[in-house]
Amino acid sequence: MELSVVVPTLNARRRLARVLDALDTRLPDVEIVVVNGPSSDGTSGCVRDHPAVDVLLEIPERNLNASRNAGLATATGDVVAFVDHRSIVRDGWYDALVSAIESGADVVTGPVHRAVSGGVTTEECERETVVGRDVRYFDGGNVAFTREAAEALDGFDEYLETGAARDAAHRLAGLGMRVAWEPAFAVLRAEGDDVPDRVAESPEGSATGMKYRALGYRLAKNYGISPSVAWRAVRHALCDGGTAARAVVGGDETLSSWVTRGRAVVANAASGVAAGLLARRRDATPTRNPNGVSSRMDRAMSRYEP
Repeated sequence: MELSVVVPTLNARRRLARVLDALDTRLPDVEIVVVNGPSSDGTSGCVRDHPAVDVLLEIPERNLNASRNAGLATATGDVVAFVDHRSIVRDGWYDALVSAIESGADVVTGPVHRAVSGGVTTEECERETVVGRDVRYFDGGNVAFTREAAEALDGFDEYLETGAARDAAHRLAGLGMRVAWEPAFAVLRAEGDDVPDRVAESPEGSATGMKYRALGYRLAKNYGISPSVAWRAVRHALCDGGTAARAVVGGDETLSSWVTRGRAVVANAASGVAAGLLARRRDATPTRNPNGVSSRMDRAMSRYEP
């Protein structure tokens, strides 16, 4: 098995050095591709100076999925893994990957241990049945694809600013790909969220807006419009609306912000559905990805081999 590890990054110089150190220690003989967005904190210099890095790509886009796809197009391995720039691979990560691939998995994922004050929290395997598909979700910052699976997906959908890993999980299920959950395929992730860096402007309600635009988009794109699909979106909105309403009653949120959030949900979900239906028409194949690697062969980027 020839493994490539893609590390998308943006303004993460302090964290990235530790991530690369862990890769160098635990995966000394694999190809490491770092894809740097328009960082302004000296990330480029950090990457160029690190002995673990084989290829550094510089791209002008903030979109995480653009970085992932640029890395995928550059990686040469027959298995391509994606590791978040806040995540440190744990002992046993590589062996778990090899075992799963040799057992016939198309995609391998595992737990993300999150460092929090007082200890760590751990993600568990998440799966559900959607319109007859057995969908197994994965964290996009701790996942590995066989080359065949990555090419069948055509990478990640660059329309999405968030939720592209969940979209890919739906598409993998539609393609009949096997996603293996391996407890030893684990990373430790530092606290923090890079969404503010990834989004050029963050107007009020943007996080909520992005979430529901992504939800509407992936459901419409992958399944079209049906009562069961519509109910999934409504159920998400009711759950979040109830949580926000309790926050208003408890004094943790104002009524005006709750109304603003609700408007963001409706407007962005509708926008996502419209875009998803258009994407469904643009790519009617099981791949369902009109904004993937193959659509960006003219991507502007600079390549360095430190």
